[in-house]
Amino acid sequence: MERWSIDLAKEYFKFSAAHFLIFPDGSAERMHGHNYQVTAEIEAALTVHGLVLDFKMAKPVVRELCDELDEHFLLPAEHPVLQHGVRPDGVMEVRYLDRYYAMPVEDVVVLPINNSSSENLATWFGRELMRRLQVRFPDVRFTSLRITVEETRGQRGVYYYSA
Repeated sequence: MERWSIDLAKEYFKFSAAHFLIFPDGSAERMHGHNYQVTAEIEAALTVHGLVLDFKMAKPVVRELCDELDEHFLLPAEHPVLQHGVRPDGVMEVRYLDRYYAMPVEDVVVLPINNSSSENLATWFGRELMRRLQVRFPDVRFTSLRITVEETRGQRGVYYYSA
């Protein structure tokens, strides 16, 4: 069986964001930040023009997602203990056990994940990238996707999608 893909690993596929990880025992890291780096491998059938997808068309979609996360606090909305809400004055309140954080709502990205691990960030990124690619390029027959979100050099979460 033959397969084709494009591999995107541009220097500018990055975002800086704050988070804290909650561990299985209930303990949590201090809030801190990373300069995340993203790569994407997109597999699809070749078009009649011999392309999986034009690089110029795919790169802006990856960059768009990076921009949405850049310079934000990443809030895992599906954690069973973490609580959050917006006050009438536009301040996001976040509570985890005895911790309390308050920040402007525009500084927070609420993600449909249960923890802000690099694996979960890769999952969100991959699912959202696939959704946007399918909407923008409905004629492309995507067969798989591989996303990495690297939080520090040599340490990354990976998400795979296969049709």
